[in-house]
Parts: sequence; C-alpha cells; structure tokens
Amino acid sequence: MSPRRLVLAVAAMVASAALLAGCGSAPAEPGPNDGPTLASPTIAGGPVTAIPPLAAANPTQLRIDAINATSSLVPLGLNPDRTITVPPVSQPLQASWYKFGPPPGALGPAVILGHINGGGEDGIFARLHELKPGDQVKVSRADGKTALFTVTKLEQVPKNQFPTQAIYGDTPDAELRLITCGGSFDRGKRSYVDSIVAFATLTGVA
Repeated sequence: MSPRRLVLAVAAMVASAALLAGCGSAPAEPGPNDGPTLASPTIAGGPVTAIPPLAAANPTQLRIDAINATSSLVPLGLNPDRTITVPPVSQPLQASWYKFGPPPGALGPAVILGHINGGGEDGIFARLHELKPGDQVKVSRADGKTALFTVTKLEQVPKNQFPTQAIYGDTPDAELRLITCGGSFDRGKRSYVDSIVAFATLTGVA
C-alpha cells in the first residue's frame, strides 16, 4: 500500500461513521424532518468508459447541473479527534473535499462532502438523492481543466455500516464520491441515521 493510501485507510478507519458520511456536527436544534431516501438502497446504471487519470491539481469548484448545485470547494482534513472535518452547518451551501485523498481527476477515489441542510436552509447536497446514473458532475481545477465525471451508482447506507473500503479504497480509475446525510433523523443523537453516496467515474475533461 502506498503512503497516500495508508493515510487514507488510517483516517477512514478511525473516523466516526457520522463524520465519515460527510454530515458533520448536528445542528443546534434537532431537524424537523427526516432526510431524503432513495427509491432502493442501490441505484446502478450501465458501464461507462473511463479516461486516463489527470495529473493531481486542487479542485476549485463543483457544479452539478442536474440538481442545480454549484459551490466552491474548500480543502478539509481531520479534527484533533481524527474525525473528518466538514464545513459548519451555518454554511450549508459550502462543499468541501477531503484533502488527504486524491484530488478529483487524479487516480483514485476523490471525496466531496456536503450538507443536506443547516440553519433552516437547504444544503448544497439537499437534492443529491435525485441524481441518476448518467448525470454529469463537473469539477473545476487549479490547473485550468474541468474534470467531467459520470454518475454510475447511488447508495443509501446506514452510518453504522458505512462502506469504508468502497468509499476510500484503491480504484483503477479516477473516481469521485459525493457524500451527504439521509434517512430518518435520530432526535436522541441529533443526526441522520444514513448516508447517501453518489459514485462517479472520470469520463471527460474540458
């Protein structure tokens, strides 16, 4: 295992399920409603043709036209307790990327996280569950290129069964995972019980 993959594996294994899922701290007040739910636990499409990975370059912006989602991307890492840092819920429209993983477009699974809501407002990934296989995700990069990803699959998984290896493990292509919360809202824990994950593969560059 490469040093970069080792960092990824250690970070993923020790992080808590809720923060691995990209949901971050719970809001100050319990949410009034349950979160989004997929029509089935896994929604998969047909195969796509991956292109060769790009050289590493930091991402600057995320755009998903199918769900009208656009955000700058801030690099975030780990909290002192080794949980994954996410933007505060007071900034629900801010997406982030996990800086200890590969940047989007480079070889491996890049991870972008976003809230479904915060402070009574919809979050950047409020409609992530509406994505369909075949939809396109655009990530602008500091090298002037835009990595074009095609969604291949969506999954809804319980946070206490978070698929760490499937999210953070090595991949033969440049891939992307978009992660947010979903499912029922646990008022005792003040968090959503599930994660919704969209998987995508690099299929073009602009």
